[in-house]
Amino acid sequence: MKKNIQQLIMKQSTLLLTVLTIFISINAFAQPQKLMADKIVGVVGNKIILKSDIDNALLDLQRQGYELPPDAKCLSLEQSMNIKALVLQAEKDSLPITDEEIDIEIDNRIRDNIMRFGSKDELEKIAGKTIYQLKEDMREPFRDQKLAMAMRNNIVEGIKITPNEVNKFFSNIPTDSLPLYESEVEIGQIVIYPKASREAEQYAVEQLADFKKQIEGGKGISTIASLYSDDPSAKQNSGQFDVNRTEKNYDQAWLGKAFTLKEGQTSSPFKSKFGYHIIQMVSRAGDDAVVRHILKIPQVTTYELQAGLEKLDSVRAQLIAGTTDFGTAVNKHSEDEGSKFTGGMLQGPGGSFLTIDQLDKDIIPALRALKIGQYSQPISFTDDRGKKGVKLIYLKTQTEAHRENLKDDYSRISQKALEYKKEEALEKWFNNKISNYYIVIDGEYTNCEVMSKWVKAASVHGAVK
Repeated sequence: MKKNIQQLIMKQSTLLLTVLTIFISINAFAQPQKLMADKIVGVVGNKIILKSDIDNALLDLQRQGYELPPDAKCLSLEQSMNIKALVLQAEKDSLPITDEEIDIEIDNRIRDNIMRFGSKDELEKIAGKTIYQLKEDMREPFRDQKLAMAMRNNIVEGIKITPNEVNKFFSNIPTDSLPLYESEVEIGQIVIYPKASREAEQYAVEQLADFKKQIEGGKGISTIASLYSDDPSAKQNSGQFDVNRTEKNYDQAWLGKAFTLKEGQTSSPFKSKFGYHIIQMVSRAGDDAVVRHILKIPQVTTYELQAGLEKLDSVRAQLIAGTTDFGTAVNKHSEDEGSKFTGGMLQGPGGSFLTIDQLDKDIIPALRALKIGQYSQPISFTDDRGKKGVKLIYLKTQTEAHRENLKDDYSRISQKALEYKKEEALEKWFNNKISNYYIVIDGEYTNCEVMSKWVKAASVHGAVK
């Protein structure tokens, strides 16, 4: 089913920077058919927008399956000009954006696309550029993205919403426009990963030491990784990763060990938060490297799992008795990084409200026996990394399928009302500011309804050509 691009480039403050993010992805990684002619279609101050920026972006979106509305070009240009204006003001106000922040964003995008295309070499082949060239091409757009977001936040910070404003906002929505929601739940969890025995850890180290001997004797690490690594991805990638020394999302012990190695060298067994590893440095160019690794997770026995279940059973008794609250129990006992810093509450794309099909399969049987406010019996599970653990589930709220209403959906409606209020403030800011900038708009876009404020500004201090 085609996606509606209107959802991506609609005039709404929460989506203001989506188009820029799309442009960054397109300009860096897509290779659309080259346009024979190019021209400037928009100018804000000293910043230009090219026809190719708009056309290539929309071509790429079509290739990704998005359905373009009739005014897609107008929407894209309007959003791009909004972003340029925010960047100009951010520069004028000297909002602090560091090179390190930009480098982190670029590294994250490069890593995501390496994973998307399978390898660093494949990414370079598809893009027709080296990783270094890609990073340089992305630097200016990412700087604009950071500056525009910082300026946008500066404009709307401090804006609050009152209950009366929420009620008024909701009352102005036509009933037939109110969304329908599936049955949803808010669920919290406390997770413990029992520690393997010393003997199990020693066995994992011995296995890895033996693998290292085999590798140094001439056997390929990729073959061993495919057969014996406990990393689920090893079946597809034979334990190979393209990494950058500055990346923050890798376990730092693992990443640090990798960059102590010379090309062709294999490490001794070492420990990370995932288990025990050996790493081989395949190739390295500055802060970029290709490595292969083998992971062994020390096996947790029934005995350790039972001890974990008993510990959580004790925590559950305290929760039921009221001698502790759920948030305190999460902070004290939970070892799940994903939910420990959200008070134990699971999060989805839309926040803490989740449909049944968004839940892990191991949660659903325990959930069926719960009423709102209750805690499940502790259950054992295996996570997506193959690590065994125990958890208990807390059912905070549960709704039936319904049309949006203030009783069941106040927090969501409140958030939408707040975003609408921020959008109004942002629109007011644009109307006050852009008349101070030199504006140029190509004649092709002057009849676009969404471009009206820009056309008006161009007629005063700019040009329509």
